[in-house]
Amino acid sequence: MRLKSIHDGLLDVIDSLNPDYMGLEELYSHYQRPQTAIIMGHARGVICLAAGQRDLPLVSYAATQVKKVLTGNGRAPKTQVQLAVTRHLALDAVPEPPDVADALAIAICHYYLSLKPSSLT
Repeated sequence: MRLKSIHDGLLDVIDSLNPDYMGLEELYSHYQRPQTAIIMGHARGVICLAAGQRDLPLVSYAATQVKKVLTGNGRAPKTQVQLAVTRHLALDAVPEPPDVADALAIAICHYYLSLKPSSLT
């Protein structure tokens, strides 16, 4: 039931905002937590399905690549990424919850890489 909610909610967002692309972080899970990887894979599957149903190009980035583009450091901590997002978007406060900052970071990364892909990776 949760996967259907994710799928339906995502279709609503796509339909209302009509984006040009959908950005997604590449799946990563520690080998000691295979159940987490399976659950994340299910969610990622419905996200990819929603993009496909709306003929929306899907771009995927490794977390280290997003961090490097935003902060210059592929191993930057989450707090540094949050501050970079705040700075790049001239926000008054750090986006909360942290997952919101992660999503915005992927969008910013895609924007910069679409401008000059070879100079930022």
